[in-house]
Amino acid sequence: MKKVITYGTYDLLHQGHINLLKRAKALGDYLIVGVTNDSFDRDRGKLNVRNNVLERVEAVKATGLADRIIIEDYIGQKIDDIQKYNIDIFAIGSDWEGKFDYLNEFCKVVYLPRTEGISSTQLRAESQETVRVGIVGTGRIAQRFVTEADFVNGVEVTAAFDLDFGKAANFVVQKNIPDVYRTYEKLLDDVDAVYIASPHLTHYAYAKQALLAHKHVLCETPMVLNGDKARELFKLAESQEVVLMEANKTAHCPAFNHLIVMIKSGVIGEVVDIEASLSKLLADKSLREFDPNQAGGSMYELGSYPLLPIIKLLGIDYDNLNYYSRMKGGIDMYTKGVMRYPKAVCSFKVGLGVKTEGNLVISGTKGYAYVPAPWWKTDYFELRYEDQNENKKFFYKWDSAGLRYEIQEFISCIYNHRFSTARLRRKESIAMADIMQQFTERKNFMEI
Repeated sequence: MKKVITYGTYDLLHQGHINLLKRAKALGDYLIVGVTNDSFDRDRGKLNVRNNVLERVEAVKATGLADRIIIEDYIGQKIDDIQKYNIDIFAIGSDWEGKFDYLNEFCKVVYLPRTEGISSTQLRAESQETVRVGIVGTGRIAQRFVTEADFVNGVEVTAAFDLDFGKAANFVVQKNIPDVYRTYEKLLDDVDAVYIASPHLTHYAYAKQALLAHKHVLCETPMVLNGDKARELFKLAESQEVVLMEANKTAHCPAFNHLIVMIKSGVIGEVVDIEASLSKLLADKSLREFDPNQAGGSMYELGSYPLLPIIKLLGIDYDNLNYYSRMKGGIDMYTKGVMRYPKAVCSFKVGLGVKTEGNLVISGTKGYAYVPAPWWKTDYFELRYEDQNENKKFFYKWDSAGLRYEIQEFISCIYNHRFSTARLRRKESIAMADIMQQFTERKNFMEI
């Protein structure tokens, strides 16, 4: 039996893809199709994929041409796959002419003619209307957002608003943004979506007003500090048929997503313990982070990040949560939370006045995962076992501030009318808001 393998992104599957798959199929008896993973596409600088990997796999499957479909995850995988599946022919489009000649050492390489006049890039250009985004709040994180948005196709930052108009005016000049607005209402009239990067306590009002105006919303984490308000906003977004997404950059980090998938697949057995910590020592005590009137403090500022792996892996149905905090000036300079699940226990530590290791450790019945600091923007993690010969290390690319990953997912949700992202589901954002609310109400709280 003659085996053929080919690879592609297969974004917006079109007749050109189908023609190429037919040509590859005709070369042998058995066709394996490799579909590039979302993270792998990002590593190659392609932040314009309209369909996620599952949607693209289903599209290829629906053609009926592939005998087997695999996922391409890493550079060098083609050689591994050719040897693993005993491939006779590697087939690829003629636009890659010469690029894969090195594979002739392992099998025959065939460059197939492409269908002229059609491509995913062309289809995106023809069908894609740029999403105009207005920035609300022009502080430190907003500065990074503008730079990161330049790496994502289909989005343009067109406007900014801040209660301090002078600050907003300087911001648009520095970042070369077309418009600055004195009122939020006027900004909403002229954009398709908003990125809310204002102080925590303003998120709810800004998000609600945008949703009522039928605008998509990407809101910095923590989205809100009250579970009922989170439920209200998501219900409103659903009724308005617009996207509401919490901007937790770690949730969209390629390495973090792969880690979660691997842990859920059982590589370290059943998870029984998670420890996550995050801290930053800021010298300037005049910053918002130290103002109790602006929801300052360690838990509000940092808590959503260490909560993320706990909720992603163990869910939202925990039995108990206790807080232990050191307070100063009306805010928590350090907080430790201990969460008890039916078959697991987890702890998280956050600090603005106490320095912690800043790593993530997930313990299981077969081994454990270790993610060194700064784990919340990791490009590396390890799986460790009793037999050290079984230990594995995984390396990924993390680009700059990492906001481009969440921006790409936000825009993808808008284009594909997906009102929730699997990377941070609505129920998970609500659970985090409930946890923040418990801290606000000082339930199961002890000062140390």
